[in-house]
Amino acid sequence: MEPKLEKQFVVLLEKNQNIVHKICRLYTNDADSHNDLFQEISIQLYKAYPKFRGDSKFSTWMYRVALNTAITLYRKSKKRIRTQDFDSVMFKIASEEYDNTVEEQLKLMYAAVRQLNDIDKALVFLYLEDKPYSEISETLGITEVNARVKMNRVKKKLKELLNS
Repeated sequence: MEPKLEKQFVVLLEKNQNIVHKICRLYTNDADSHNDLFQEISIQLYKAYPKFRGDSKFSTWMYRVALNTAITLYRKSKKRIRTQDFDSVMFKIASEEYDNTVEEQLKLMYAAVRQLNDIDKALVFLYLEDKPYSEISETLGITEVNARVKMNRVKKKLKELLNS
C-alpha cells in the first residue's frame, strides 16, 4: 500500500476502532481472544482498504469487513473443543455498596446474543449501535424489509432466551 493511502487508513482505523472492539466483544469471551480477533480484523481491513471505493461510508464498509472476518473465525472456532469460560467460574467478592445489577443484565444479554446465529448476532449488534435499517441492510447484504422482519424475530427469540 502506498504511504499516503496507508496514513489515511491508519487515521480512519484509529477513529473507528470502537466498531472493531464492539464486534470483538460480541464474538469472544476473553481478553486474549478479543485481542487476536481485533488484530485479525485489522489485518483484513488493511488488506481490503485499497479496494475500498467509497461507495458507502467508511464505517459501513468497516462493519461489513469486520463482521465477515469475525463470523468466519467464529465458524472455524466452533470446530474446536469447547472450554469453560474463565470469567464464568472466577470467584468474585462483591462489596455491599456495589450494585452489579446492570453488569449482570449485560452479561445475561451477551450470553443470550452469543446463542444466536452469526447473521442474527450481527443484526443485533448493528441495531444496538442505533444504525438505521437502510445501513443495516446494506452492511449485511439483505433488503431493508428483511432486516426489519429478522430483527422482530430476533427480539422475540432474545426475550425467550432471557426469560427461560
